[in-house]
Amino acid sequence: MAFVVAAAAAVGLAVMVVNWLLAHWWVLIVLLVLAVPVGAGWFHHRRQRARWKAVRARGLRYGPAQLDVLHHTRFEDAVRDLMRRDGCRDALRVGGRGDLGADVKATDPFGRRWVIQCKHRRDGAGGAAVGTPDLQVLNGTARQVHGADIAVIVTNGRVTAPAVTFAKEQRLHVVDRQTLAVWASGSRPLWELLRAVPPPRRPTSLS
Repeated sequence: MAFVVAAAAAVGLAVMVVNWLLAHWWVLIVLLVLAVPVGAGWFHHRRQRARWKAVRARGLRYGPAQLDVLHHTRFEDAVRDLMRRDGCRDALRVGGRGDLGADVKATDPFGRRWVIQCKHRRDGAGGAAVGTPDLQVLNGTARQVHGADIAVIVTNGRVTAPAVTFAKEQRLHVVDRQTLAVWASGSRPLWELLRAVPPPRRPTSLS
């Protein structure tokens, strides 16, 4: 009963407002005139924010020392942001408990799906080296579970020689401390720094 009364009151109020506006039509014109500059200002502000965000993304740089002091989750954020800088607009950090070997996922401007596992070492090159077991996890889930075209492991530390060999055999990509330093402190996209990446999935203005 209360709902019916409330609904009837709402309808009655709406009718009263419509009738008042019909009798005072000039109010609508005034509101429209005022709305145009307000809307234009809002649109301009939004474009400016997007433009500055793009400028900041293009200028994103990290030095090795900056990456070393990050918490491992912030390291994953940094990798995600670098992928966005490179043009992967959908780059997303998904790392966490139960991530099944994927910390960052992204689609590059060529339509290729990237799955990245991040291995942060607080001591940088002095920390434990990334070994074959880490690559085996990535190899077991990147393509089968996450649908990767390009599977990558990124570390600010070292990678063992057997792990590098395994990566080559399984068509995985390793971004070690040296490659990461070039990528993070420069402006070249990651796919220009890696060998034997798959060809573009679709023609783009970049291809």
